[in-house]
Amino acid sequence: MTEFLAHARTFLFVPGHRPDRFPKAHADVVVLDLEDAVGPDQKVAAREHVRAWLAGGHPAMVRINPPGTPWHEEDLAVAVEHGCPVMLPKAEDPAVLAALGVSAGVVPLVETAAGIARAAEVCAAPGVVRPAFGSVDLAAQLGVDHRSHEALRYARSALVVAAAAAGRAAPVDGVTTALDDEDALVADLEHALTLGLTAKLCVHPRQVPVVHRRLAPTPEEVAWARGVLAAAEDGSVAVFEGQMIDRPVVLRAQAVLARAPG
Repeated sequence: MTEFLAHARTFLFVPGHRPDRFPKAHADVVVLDLEDAVGPDQKVAAREHVRAWLAGGHPAMVRINPPGTPWHEEDLAVAVEHGCPVMLPKAEDPAVLAALGVSAGVVPLVETAAGIARAAEVCAAPGVVRPAFGSVDLAAQLGVDHRSHEALRYARSALVVAAAAAGRAAPVDGVTTALDDEDALVADLEHALTLGLTAKLCVHPRQVPVVHRRLAPTPEEVAWARGVLAAAEDGSVAVFEGQMIDRPVVLRAQAVLARAPG
């Protein structure tokens, strides 16, 4: 499961109190949400809906409520009971991540200034597969527009560097809240890829196929990557299309092919 999470491109949130939507959700990773999508008076019922779905053998990730809330411990117990991965919101303390005891993998949702400041420690915590970026919550804390690429460029880049330094998979980018604006979604995806994020949190099923297409490498990129690996097959420094091929270029080519479908 952790290997699958590391290469997934789409993470689709589904409200935990809407079990009617569970069977209709299709993405690399379906995230059953017990946190932001569920009001306080529906938290317990949502947890039971999620428990029943997981008990039926359906694969999913659970976004649990953060530590310090009345629901955190029981949410976590449901995920651990059914051996499913967890998304932890407001992730900023590596000790909290280390104490979760989730064997199927943890995706810390880094969405606070403290989380960005401690991103390297958060990513290096035991059990972490890759971080996700909580752009909307962080923007609210910073007093900036969550739609602004420039305002959150540093935070995204900091998370990319932290994940790489910890040897984790590249981060999952935050949501695009413009549900009916494909151009906005595509612009967000292109910006994220430029900075090194390779997956996306989705809040509507219609976003999923767009994300899959745009985050996959183009045929030209795949052809380039295969050419690089072929040229460097014997491990020596080589030349491909007029470019010197050494280990960093080979690693880049391998990363491109890792994003290719199938």
